[in-house]
Amino acid sequence: MPRGRLRIYLGAAPGVGKTYAMLCEGHRRRERGTDVVVGLVETHGRVRTARLLEGLEIVPRRTLTYRGAAFTELDVDAVVARRPRVALVDELAHTNVPGSRNAKRWQDIDELLDAGIDVISTVNIQHLESVNDVVQHITGIPQRETVPDEVVRRADQVELVDMTPEALRRRLAHGNVYMPEKVDAALANYFRVGNLTALRELALLWLADEVDEQLDRYRAEHGIADTWEARERVVVALTGGPEGDTLVRRAARIAARTKGADLLAVHVTRADGLAGGDPALLARQRALVESMGGTYHQVVGDDVPRALLEFARGVNATQLVLGASRRGRVAQIFSRGVGVETTARSGSIDVHMITHEQVKKGRERPQRSRAALTRRRRLAGWAVALTGLPLLTAVLLPFRGTLALPSFILLFLTTVVGVALIGGMWPAITAAVAGSLLLNFFFTPPLHTLTIANPENLFALVVFVLVAAAVSMIVDVAARRTREAARAGADAEILSALAGHVLRGEAAVPSLLARTRETFGLVSVTLLERRSEAGQGPDDRSDPASWRIVATSGGEPCTCPDAAGTDVDIDGDLVLAARGRLLDASERRVIEAFAAQMAVALRQERLEEEAEQARPLAEADRMRTALLAAVSHDLRTPLAAAKAAVESLRATDVEWSAEDRAELLETADESLARLDRLVANLLDMSRLQAGVLGVAAQPVAVEEIVPRAVDDLGPLAAEVKIDTPPDLPEVVADPALLERVLANVVANAVRYTPAGESVLVTASRYGDRAEIRIIDRGPGVPRDAYDRIFLPFQRLGDRDNHSGVGLGLALARGLTEAMGGALTPDETPGGGLTMILALPVAVHTHDVIESPAELGGSPDLGGSLDMGGAAP
Repeated sequence: MPRGRLRIYLGAAPGVGKTYAMLCEGHRRRERGTDVVVGLVETHGRVRTARLLEGLEIVPRRTLTYRGAAFTELDVDAVVARRPRVALVDELAHTNVPGSRNAKRWQDIDELLDAGIDVISTVNIQHLESVNDVVQHITGIPQRETVPDEVVRRADQVELVDMTPEALRRRLAHGNVYMPEKVDAALANYFRVGNLTALRELALLWLADEVDEQLDRYRAEHGIADTWEARERVVVALTGGPEGDTLVRRAARIAARTKGADLLAVHVTRADGLAGGDPALLARQRALVESMGGTYHQVVGDDVPRALLEFARGVNATQLVLGASRRGRVAQIFSRGVGVETTARSGSIDVHMITHEQVKKGRERPQRSRAALTRRRRLAGWAVALTGLPLLTAVLLPFRGTLALPSFILLFLTTVVGVALIGGMWPAITAAVAGSLLLNFFFTPPLHTLTIANPENLFALVVFVLVAAAVSMIVDVAARRTREAARAGADAEILSALAGHVLRGEAAVPSLLARTRETFGLVSVTLLERRSEAGQGPDDRSDPASWRIVATSGGEPCTCPDAAGTDVDIDGDLVLAARGRLLDASERRVIEAFAAQMAVALRQERLEEEAEQARPLAEADRMRTALLAAVSHDLRTPLAAAKAAVESLRATDVEWSAEDRAELLETADESLARLDRLVANLLDMSRLQAGVLGVAAQPVAVEEIVPRAVDDLGPLAAEVKIDTPPDLPEVVADPALLERVLANVVANAVRYTPAGESVLVTASRYGDRAEIRIIDRGPGVPRDAYDRIFLPFQRLGDRDNHSGVGLGLALARGLTEAMGGALTPDETPGGGLTMILALPVAVHTHDVIESPAELGGSPDLGGSLDMGGAAP
């Protein structure tokens, strides 16, 4: 029986319409005459989704009892017994109730597929195992239900059900996904614009990778070697030479011309490991490629053009970037070179030959160890040659009458091969010559002379010497290759360890120095930097006063480059100085890679320090500018109003009625009160700017502070609704400052809320922070103006004298940040502005969050219920 086919609707988040799309597909197939049944569909109370179940046959679910409660699950046996052509089974990642035959629903679906039934299912991106940790980091909510990626990748079809974050939030606001009482909590937690955007990107990227794999499989199955330009991919070939930086930057510019193009760098290593680029340069070029968003690859091959093109075709590359040949004209006469040969074989791949400063300067030959074997082995070889041959001669003398000359030659050849294996080429060649003389003198007629009577014996001795010499050379070369391969393997392991060291985030300079000292067994390793006041002269390398120690590891540090046993110049001002044993050429090349990484780590640390130092200065400058604007602009309005009222009351030429006098006094009182509030705000802002604002942070109950802040608004409090859960944990804040922040923000929201609408104040927990959301239905604020509304006296063009002086939000954000919180604006679905006040919770519990309902309310934002079937 052929296995059934699986089709999956993949969504970025609950509510995008996966279940709706699945049911629509079921109706389309039923109308075409296909036998379709509903194995299990969750509507979650959505009217439009439930309406689509009408007209489809539904297989009854299986009921199970767990801990005294009844649950329903997919009845696999009932569906198999019904034997439909297609079964609709929702929520692929669902975990079955304990006691079910299978632990996961995808295992139930596997049984249906094995029975020859086609299945259509749904899954959200957050349930895929490979991105589970990423989703938790983005949303703050752990996903307890996951499905292996391989299960989804095995599907015959995967279709993305896509929707923009703004559209999905509007669907929530309109009540198309959750019940109205759950909408605000859902929007405040899981369904933030940032969360939805990140989840959408994950879904698109995952599906794009799946499409790439399907394309690769199709090309492999059909033997298609030609490049299909589905996506622009630029491959740059690196030799490990100094021209690599130029090639990488040029390739990056080529890739940047096409949006979404991939950049790949490849280095071809000889199969014998003997020829290769400079590790330090390759490490630097790898970092350069990755900093530009590309990837670095290394392949092995003796035929460099063939290896390059095989790699390029394997990744479906469209363009290949090569450097112009560094060989001279004479060398090019005998060989066309890698560039010309690659271009001739490239086929449909465009090849770019890039000129650079190293053209025709020749290639540096890698230094090779002259000594293939250790001194001890060479001495042992000489000892065996000098003692073994006389001993063998003495042993064979009694057998001269019974053995022929070829037998003696073979025995001597065996001894020479043994000498070659032990001591290498020169002891073996010496043994071959000495052996031929001994054979001639003792075993070749006439005996005890160096004369050879029979020409055949002469030929045999000559062949003996040649064979012995050839074997000796082969053994020596093999030993040399073995040692060099071992060294290359050791170097590769060291560089691999360095790469892992960096990827694990341990790239700080002291850590890299310690790793270098341990790797090479050095006494001390020091990173030196030339002092800025010291000029660069010929003798400054031996002058400790011209250098300062950036970091050191081990024993006594070097104070200048000449005091080191080995020094590596990183750039004009940085030197890595090592004290201890002398390093050979191959070790020096590896340590240069360490030095390059240290320079990168040092620059990164200094950039971070400079950014930290500049941040308070920029903030202070911004605050100072705001305060000057306050004094010059908004102090005038209340002063002018109060002065006019007082002068009018003091005027003797006008007779004021009691009502007029009361109105003037009220105007003066209101203006002076506004002036008092403004001066208080300015004082607080100045304290913030000076860093002397006193903050008495303590655990505070939000449900107690919010009503007090609303009461401070006076008559405006009637236009505010409060909805804070009683089980919300306490937050860490200054009660007086928090009340003042809330009063300012709520007052601002009331001011811009149209008549007949109310301002809603809600609160919920999100991870280790609690959020208070002040939601209004006013005109809203453009996203590009979100930062400007927190500048003092910014009211987006509103300059009337009765709507406040525009300092409230600036002060509110400053006070919030002083308490360790954050105040950020967001769009209210359906129109308006939502201010989000986030503060750390006072007590961090270690309870596992079973469902997002515990985070503020919406059921099933990644738990056992999948909300992926909302109507579009």
